[in-house]
Amino acid sequence: MTTANIYAPLGAVTVLRVVDALINVKTALVEWNETRETRKALAQLSDAQLEDIGMKRADISKI
Repeated sequence: MTTANIYAPLGAVTVLRVVDALINVKTALVEWNETRETRKALAQLSDAQLEDIGMKRADISKI
């Protein structure tokens, strides 16, 4: 039984790291935008509506 050494083509690791970094940036931006939209929607609720879902206005900034 022989074991073959398989190497990635020159630059493949760098390309993989760049692609991974771009995916991570995209993921972070999507999460940031979803959080921003959630805060905006919660801020438009009345204090009574916030209380109905177990929140206070001060809790919005903690999200």
